[in-house]
Amino acid sequence: MDYKTMPDSYKKSSKPHFFCPGCGHAITLKQLGDVVSELGIAKKMVFGIDIGCSLLAWDFFDIDTIQAHHGRSIPVVVGIKKVAPKKIALAYMGDGGAYAIGLQSLIHAAYRNDPIIAIVINNTNYAMTGGQMAPTTFPGEITSTSAFGKRDQGFGNHFLGPETIFSIADKKAYIARVSVSNPRNIKETFKKAISKAESGNFAFVEVLSICPTNWKTNAHNSFEFLKTIEAKFPLKEFSKTREAV
Repeated sequence: MDYKTMPDSYKKSSKPHFFCPGCGHAITLKQLGDVVSELGIAKKMVFGIDIGCSLLAWDFFDIDTIQAHHGRSIPVVVGIKKVAPKKIALAYMGDGGAYAIGLQSLIHAAYRNDPIIAIVINNTNYAMTGGQMAPTTFPGEITSTSAFGKRDQGFGNHFLGPETIFSIADKKAYIARVSVSNPRNIKETFKKAISKAESGNFAFVEVLSICPTNWKTNAHNSFEFLKTIEAKFPLKEFSKTREAV
């Protein structure tokens, strides 16, 4: 394997990675690795991972990594930040861990303006356990537990994480939604998020991602379906004036 194109922050002995072929996690983590290497912050960072597909990043980087229980990566890295304030604390999780079992932790971290970075991968399903319906599954979407499409009656609309968090977050917090369809934008957004956390504020980035295994799509159709998701989850940064920037 050619290691020359890998970020210095990668743990090379763990490559190839454990994610499914085509998974958006690998695309996202590549951008994060580039940012960590370019900023030279690997020794300062603590990388907290959740249960779900995100746990497959447990040895992705050559940085301090801790795995939490499902939905608990945010309170774990908040605790680390409190006892080691010079650390850059980052919590990495899926939409289930963030918006279902872990939503209370996400909300209160944003409300307190905890100076951490929270990255959420949104592929509109519980991918690790077989592609079940998740809070982000949109009405009509077919999953393994909504074979005829999700019904909005009784299950509601798709959960809009950044919009919800923005409504209660401190005005100095950084909140954004990006997509694996534009890796360069992911990279620049991660830089902004890390800078915001280093200045003492909460930073939250949702990444719209592809899931070929559970979507049962090839490469082309995965990104075509991602366009459908992008139309339902607007790509934007959120500012204190509540407008896109």
